[in-house]
Amino acid sequence: MDNFWRNKRVLITGANGFLGSHLSIALLKKEAFIIGIIKEDPKYAYLKIALNELFNPKIKLIKSDIVNFKSLSKIFKDHKPDICMHVAAQPIVGIANKSPLSTFEANIKGTWNILELARLYKTKAVIVASSDKAYGEHKKLPYKEDAALLALHPYDASKACADMLTRCYAHTYSLNTAVTRCANIYGPGDFNFSRIIPDTIRLAILNQNPVIRSDGTPLRDYIFINDIVDGYLIFSEKLYCNKIKPGEVFNFGTGRPISVLNLVNKILLIAKKQKLKPKILSKGKIKGEIDKQYLSSSKAKALLGWKCRKSLTEGLKITYTWYANHLKH
Repeated sequence: MDNFWRNKRVLITGANGFLGSHLSIALLKKEAFIIGIIKEDPKYAYLKIALNELFNPKIKLIKSDIVNFKSLSKIFKDHKPDICMHVAAQPIVGIANKSPLSTFEANIKGTWNILELARLYKTKAVIVASSDKAYGEHKKLPYKEDAALLALHPYDASKACADMLTRCYAHTYSLNTAVTRCANIYGPGDFNFSRIIPDTIRLAILNQNPVIRSDGTPLRDYIFINDIVDGYLIFSEKLYCNKIKPGEVFNFGTGRPISVLNLVNKILLIAKKQKLKPKILSKGKIKGEIDKQYLSSSKAKALLGWKCRKSLTEGLKITYTWYANHLKH
């Protein structure tokens, strides 16, 4: 399988987003041809930075909105991708709470557009990014794949809908598609500073006190980007080769949750900025956010042979060093 990806046509939605950038770079190194759909072309994106380090990368970036069926249809018709990784989304919980309609359009309509075009143009494998948020709030943790989807808030509900649409296309149309539900992903090149890890690192580098929107007690599962990329590649290969049934769902997480306050303090320790003190903004739970979330990845370990390789400490050290070297530019 060493040459599996060579010359495969891989369509990645949100190709210059955080996850999309890392997937694109990993696949370019394996000599795949990337058809990258991007909605915007920001000045700073990990994909731009990392492409400068590759020689003659086989990538075509196309500006399009995943809610535009006609535009997407032309892309599928022109390029006929072998594999599609649909990771584009409106990913921010706070924005979803304030702007539910645009979130539903991007995350739900965008997904059914991709699935329908993959069906029409006979794409051989389609991975759709759901989220641990799709589970909603459960008393029994960690989440396993057979847990009910109890999403109650806009972002969570949008990902649960995308999740269900994917399994619908697998079972009704025999589309070779499947779902990932990932924990909170972090690593180099995430320029979305509304997220706790990049923002804490940014403020530490600036010698400013980090900000915690909650009371610091929510438990979350944080997983290093390279581990997620490995999971996507293994999952895609097995789905393409019919070693995984269409409609399957896999969790990817560490299973080792940490409170937000402990996470921030860990970053300050790594940065050697313990003199900085987190500023806690809330005295209780934030409306629209789940208090405790973490995943069991036992199914991915058993059926995919995947496992999380980077500890939180190791991953944060790599991430902090990257930002320390790049933020000044």
